[in-house]
Amino acid sequence: MSTTTYTVVGMTCGHCVGSVKEEVGQVSGVGSVEVDLQSGRLTVTSEQPVDEALIAAAVDEAGYELKA
Repeated sequence: MSTTTYTVVGMTCGHCVGSVKEEVGQVSGVGSVEVDLQSGRLTVTSEQPVDEALIAAAVDEAGYELKA
């Protein structure tokens, strides 16, 4: 089991959280996604580590970006 935490920039509401969860949840290998609006924390749980570029692309597709 692998759990990785990222920070998402630009989320301002519950709809933002839902968009990020939906897009990241569609990434192959992702088991669960938790998003905290206040901190911008994105927690991804998977069986094997997931390439950060795939997570970043999913967050970008939702309209936001990962903090470098």
